[in-house]
Order: sequence, then structure tokens, then C-alpha cells
Amino acid sequence: MRVVVFGAGYAGLTLTQQLESSLPDSVELLLVDETETHLVRHELHRVIRRPDVIDAIEVPLGSVLDRARVVTGRVDEIDPQTGLATFQEGHAPGIASEDGTLSYDYGAVCLGSETAFYDLPGVCEHAIPLKRKAHALSIRDRFLDLCEAVEQGETGRVVIGGGGLSGIQIAGELAALAGERGLSVGPVDEPDATDEPLVEIVLLEQLETLAPGFGSAFQRAIRSALVDHGVDVRTETPVREATADTVETDAGTLESDLFVWAGGIRGPDATAGERPTVRSDLRLSESTFVVGDAGRIVDADGRSVPATASAAIRASETAAENLTRLVEHDLEGSAEFEPSLERYRYSVPGWAVSVGDEAVAVVGGQVLTGQPARKLKAAIGGGYLASTRATRQAIQLVQSELGLPGFPGQ
Repeated sequence: MRVVVFGAGYAGLTLTQQLESSLPDSVELLLVDETETHLVRHELHRVIRRPDVIDAIEVPLGSVLDRARVVTGRVDEIDPQTGLATFQEGHAPGIASEDGTLSYDYGAVCLGSETAFYDLPGVCEHAIPLKRKAHALSIRDRFLDLCEAVEQGETGRVVIGGGGLSGIQIAGELAALAGERGLSVGPVDEPDATDEPLVEIVLLEQLETLAPGFGSAFQRAIRSALVDHGVDVRTETPVREATADTVETDAGTLESDLFVWAGGIRGPDATAGERPTVRSDLRLSESTFVVGDAGRIVDADGRSVPATASAAIRASETAAENLTRLVEHDLEGSAEFEPSLERYRYSVPGWAVSVGDEAVAVVGGQVLTGQPARKLKAAIGGGYLASTRATRQAIQLVQSELGLPGFPGQ
């Protein structure tokens, strides 16, 4: 019998590690991903300012897995009804059939999400998303070029589309990087602007508040932290179009030297860009489960589960239990009804977001800022890495988050 996990993100890696322990030894367990590394994506914004951080947030899969076989390939399509995955031409692994397909008895789609551009004219062509290491380095390079131009007396404006947690952290990181260059962050075209070199960072959100879906106290604290960093926060300002040097919004046209897009997500290419809805047992078909951002999960209480790392990690525990029950039932050859399946119930104790070197967190309804929030943010990232057995990376990330000696650049 073969069980295949597609995707080595938060859901995929956590699920695979749990299945290594719970599945019978006779079951073949495969983990399929485009690369041989796991990326701690919620810390990817740090690479914009600290490229060396990539060493702490990129984990070789072979170093944290025991019995699972890592299969490198790019999946083009997954048929949940037939249990068949098709790889893109030229990207099929050796284990695939001659026609570039891979069959499975049970599978889990954990391919995460891709950036959604919503067919807004020019946005895909002219904006940089933040999903991969190359994106972070590209944003960094473009921003440093902008800073050099400002130092030579020119004006410079960054526009970030999307006021969710990703857009917030990008804005904070760019503001901190400007400060390290000795540049102030503020409006470049207001009449009372000072003569000192300024970089303008504009964060746009189409809804009424930043961090939509979170508590109002958390939202206010985030906005306050961004404003303290000089970021121009504009809510109820949707993006309509972009060119190479402008961003068109409902409120008018913004000239832009760098446009970063964090405005939404879609499903992976393997599901035709869709995020299929699954109920609390996470089952998409008889043989296929969906875990994490790749799908829209409705939990046991009927709530829509947010597309976050913490939700993906917790949902993978339910998926592992259900897959194990089904596999054991099939191996026993029992003619009885299938076993009952666990139901996922969404619960997260708190949240934390970084704004440059500062952080904002909420635990049990209480909003934290300053050093307590920074420590909590570091503990979340380091604790996750430690849970995957990536001990060295966990230590490095905590050192970086808290500015402790021993990490490059500190």
C-alpha cells in the first residue's frame, strides 16, 4: 500500500512526520515536493532585511524524516477520485510511470497556496509577491536600489498591496531596513515634509481595517506600530491596476518605484488554482485528503478555518489520525464499515506579527507589545522548528529574532 503526501510545507511536513510513527511498517510513505527543503514561510519577510536568515528557515527534508521517501517533482494535476497525480513534463521523478503519473492508495494534498492577482490589469506583471526565497531577495535588491537613489536626492516610494499579516510584516521590514541605511520613512510629497532623505512606504488594504478577521485591539496595535515606523496605512483603498511605475486605486494614482503584492491567495496549480472545500474530517474523496492552505476547511463547529501556519499544523494531526485508521482498516481486510473519523476543531491560543524589530501579539484576548511580544514571536518560530527536529535552525531563528549574539549580522 502507498500513501503519498503532496507538499512539504507546514501541513505536509507535520503530517509526514506523524505518519512515519503511526502507519504500519509495510506501508510505503512518500513525500512529494518541488524541492528537497522545507521553508518556514511565515518568517520569509525577514530575508528582505537579513538574507542570512534563510539558513535558519530552510530545512533539508532528509534531516528531519526517518522512513518517508522524499520525491522531488512538480505536480501538474491531482485526481482525487482515481488517486492519480500527474507531473509536469520534464519535472517527473524516477518513481513516476512512463506517462509521468504516480498512483496512490491514500493521499493528502498539502501543496499550500499561491498568490492570487484576481486578474487585476498589470498587477501580476509589475508586482513582486512574497512566496519564495527568490521573491524576498528580489524585493531586497529593488528596495536597496531605491534607497541609493534617495541618498542621491531622488524620491522613492514603495507600495504594498494587501494589509493582512504578510503585507504588515513586509512593510515593517522595509521600514527597518530604511532605518539601517540612515533614511527616514515618511511622505515624500507633503508640503511640510522635511528636507532629509525620505523613503515612503504605503500599505494599502481594501477593507476597513488591517489584519481583517482579527480582533479590533490587535488591529489597532498593529496599525499603531506601523505608523510609529513611518508607514502610511490606507484602508478602504483597493488596487485596481498597475503599470511599471504607477498603482491605480479607488482613491487615485500612486507613483511607485517598487510594488509588492500580498493581496490574497489561490489554490495550487495541481488543483487548477482552486481551494476545494472539505469538512472537518478533511476528506476530499474516498482516497484523498486536503490539509492546510490548499483547501477551504470548515471545522467541526461549522467555522471557516483561516489559511495560517498554525491552523495547517493542527489540522495535520487530524489528517494523520484519519489516514492511519483507514489504512489499518484496509490492511485488515475487514468487511465491516469504515472506522469513524476524527473531526478537526479549530483552536489557536494566540497570534504574533513582527513589525520591523518590534512585534505585536495577542494571547487569551490580551494584546502584547514590546519585549514580551518579541519573545513570544521568537518562541513561536523557534518552537515550531524544534518540533520538526530542526534544532540548529530553531536556535538560529531565536537568536535572529531577539538580536542575540551568535547569528550573522548581529
